Amino acid sequence: MPKYITLLRGVNVGGNNKIGMSELKTAFADAGFDNILTYINSGNVLFDSEIADESAITRRCEEAIEAYFGLKIHVCIISTADLIEAVNHAPPWWNNDPEFSHNAAFVLPPSTAVEVIAEAGEIKPEYEKRDCFGRVIFWSARKTAISRTRWSRIVSFKRAYDRMTVRNANTTMKLFEMAKQNLQVRWPLLLLI
Repeated sequence: MPKYITLLRGVNVGGNNKIGMSELKTAFADAGFDNILTYINSGNVLFDSEIADESAITRRCEEAIEAYFGLKIHVCIISTADLIEAVNHAPPWWNNDPEFSHNAAFVLPPSTAVEVIAEAGEIKPEYEKRDCFGRVIFWSARKTAISRTRWSRIVSFKRAYDRMTVRNANTTMKLFEMAKQNLQVRWPLLLLI
């Protein structure tokens, strides 16, 4: 069976779009997914699917969430293999300096990382670093200067912000490790955004 990461956008943030992980497991089981495993309350789920088409999985995930929770949540699918490849190609500065905050932005299709970066504009290199691989944008910013960075204001670039979901480096690396471990167990990964 194929293995995927599904990123659900905007759940359990600021008291909005509340989704319990045990209920989410039930919703995905009812939708026909197998071997469902959740990770922390931000909505990260491993699962198996017989569906091979990412757009079909996206539709099924969104329909399951709407049917079970009454919420219209956008989801992004990325295979566990693509996550592993992206993290393996992360720039050497990403997640290596404790003086910096490190994040990964996952771009929702049909947008590309290059398009989102162009929409958001140039970074301020004295405060932040940015690179991408595949559909993942790696961003790091000096903790003492985050408010001065261009990408800390990504929310104001609505068109770019609406086409991605963000995970901090700790969550990204945990999902990366789970994806690698579960390649043999055949569990895809679902990330709720």
